[in-house]
Amino acid sequence: MNSDKKYDIEERTGIFGENVIMFVKKLPHNDITKRIIPQLVGAATSIGANYCEADCSESNKDFIHKMAIANKEAKESKHFLRMVSVACEEHKNEAMKLLQESHELNLIFTTIIKKARERL
Repeated sequence: MNSDKKYDIEERTGIFGENVIMFVKKLPHNDITKRIIPQLVGAATSIGANYCEADCSESNKDFIHKMAIANKEAKESKHFLRMVSVACEEHKNEAMKLLQESHELNLIFTTIIKKARERL
């Protein structure tokens, strides 16, 4: 990665949600995916929305709560990407790349939450 790159979590979560939307458009629609796809899209796009809410929080306690929700959505996204990789094996590589990004977001949020709790 470029060391001069500015790390903007709001932008990163937005790009992640967009990438998941573009990814699911490629998936076949069948009895299995008709349940997984809406769950995945909901979780993946909620990460950024909840991060934005946390960014505008009114207190440290509110910030932690909203960051924890964003973190839960990142973990849920990981779960549904794992399920997609089994349900649609031909798309496993792309699902795993997205899963890695959701995992990285999970790690970032966990660190942010931990530091915010220390300030309480």
